[in-house]
Amino acid sequence: MARIAFLIPNLAGGGAERVALTLVGALADRGHEVDLLVMEAVGELAGQVPAGVKLVDLHVKRTRKVLWPLIRYLRKRRPDALQVSMWPLTTVGILATRLARSGTRCVVSDHAVLSDHYARSKHAFLGASVRLFYPLANARVGVSSGAVEDLARLARLDPSMFTVIPNPISFPRKLQRRADVEAMWGDCKSRILTVGQLKPEKDQALLIRAVARLPQSLGAKLMIVGEGNLRDELLALARQEGVEDRLILPGYAADVWPFYASADLFTLSSREESFANVLVEALYAGLPIVSTATIGAASVLDDGKWGRIVPKGDVEALATALAEQLSRKPDAAERRARALELSGCASIDRYEELLLGGASG
Repeated sequence: MARIAFLIPNLAGGGAERVALTLVGALADRGHEVDLLVMEAVGELAGQVPAGVKLVDLHVKRTRKVLWPLIRYLRKRRPDALQVSMWPLTTVGILATRLARSGTRCVVSDHAVLSDHYARSKHAFLGASVRLFYPLANARVGVSSGAVEDLARLARLDPSMFTVIPNPISFPRKLQRRADVEAMWGDCKSRILTVGQLKPEKDQALLIRAVARLPQSLGAKLMIVGEGNLRDELLALARQEGVEDRLILPGYAADVWPFYASADLFTLSSREESFANVLVEALYAGLPIVSTATIGAASVLDDGKWGRIVPKGDVEALATALAEQLSRKPDAAERRARALELSGCASIDRYEELLLGGASG
């Protein structure tokens, strides 16, 4: 078995961090010795590091200060492989493995459409750094073909240099309802769920406006599971739109599956998504889905085969799709099979191959 290290910025409750925890847990279960390195051991997921995984806090706040602590770690522990997530931390990881001369393989992965995720003013620096450093990695991973093509275009690299691996997700054997979650919905007729941090790129404001346009006869409530800086702004918007009593904000949830089990429909209103783990989770839960048109939605939903896709920012189209999809009862078994096809054990297998040198990126 191998010694494998993972490096992420922190333990915030975002998609990339959840993917890292899924991977380290799965690889530890397979008998590998796994270290999880973080710049700072803070965030909503701090208590969810899997058993058998060693958490290493580098105690640095800025990416540019990671280099020497990481080099010292590599020289001391000499892992067989290092997996680094999220630019620009990826470039630091590549440089550290070169300078440490520890014989460590370096695999980097990005979990966002970087041209959307960063301001246009940063695109030149982003592209130049990726063009300079990424060819020095042993493998490069993108979560969808669209995300890979976007990054390759920015960096003027050949997309074939990258390996597309959908995000692995830890699925429960059985979805179970939970009494406290059921009680949050009250006596509404229709339950609309979304999951995500309360931040601008998720555009939950669009979703609130769309719910305000739904017919009263639907008796719909919207639950947004997640936390973030926009909580007060979203509550104010709900009051302005007259749907404050139809909006539920339970905050961050360590276990989101009871929320999926409680819902009638899942929706995602993002301005950008490279893969959208939550859409895969919604498929596994057997829910009808409405999503805005992002690279992630196109990939997961197969351009609309597995859910309705509407233009970004179009409140009327979103409201219409929500109303129509609430009456749908899709085949839950087919949707679960689609979720497992996308993000089951095969994704973990492919990461393991790259990390151990059994495949090239």
